[in-house]
Amino acid sequence: MEDKALRSIGVIMDGNRRWAKERGLSTMKGHAAGAEKIFQIVEWAHESGVEEVLLYTFSTENWNRAEEEVEYLMALAKKLFTEQLARFLDAGVRIRFVGDLTRASTTLQGVMREAEERTQNGEKGTVVFAFSYGGRAEIVAAVNTLLTQGKTEVNEDSFREALWSSGLLDPDLILRTGGEQRLSNFLPWQSVYSELFFTDTKWPDFSKEEFSAVVAEYYERDRRHGK
Repeated sequence: MEDKALRSIGVIMDGNRRWAKERGLSTMKGHAAGAEKIFQIVEWAHESGVEEVLLYTFSTENWNRAEEEVEYLMALAKKLFTEQLARFLDAGVRIRFVGDLTRASTTLQGVMREAEERTQNGEKGTVVFAFSYGGRAEIVAAVNTLLTQGKTEVNEDSFREALWSSGLLDPDLILRTGGEQRLSNFLPWQSVYSELFFTDTKWPDFSKEEFSAVVAEYYERDRRHGK
């Protein structure tokens, strides 16, 4: 039973833009609705005993989107971790960021550092924002870190320590909303034994009932880890 404990989940929050288009709304309205869903899934995860929630917030590839959309997403992130920070504090969760944060503005980098600092004493779990994140980029960065340290030989433990996600759990479960069935460069090193769940439901419409059904199915699966 110990191997099946659901301690960490990863979420690919897909479908914001299509959700907005179906309703005749702007892309920005879709992203705003998706951001609101973050607070809900953190709450649902806590109720299910999950210790860590890893959210694929903004990928390295997302920098290639239209300038207007990228600017809006950066502004939305700033709002989330300033004006809305009290909601994370009230929830008692720690915030952590993983990714190539140097690509964000110095202002946003400062906002993210402050969010981590102000929530560091949270005792009800951790919410991890994969921001400017790409799995391949994370692996390459880890290799370069080890080379800089003069390493000539590494093992899995030392390599894990060099990752942006060092100190975090591997996700037991990865959920993707929005109908696509791929991981899209999300946690390739960490997901080798993750249980994968895909749903057609677009992220803003994802419900507590569907989340509970995913958790229930997770506990029905046989996780042998090669044994």
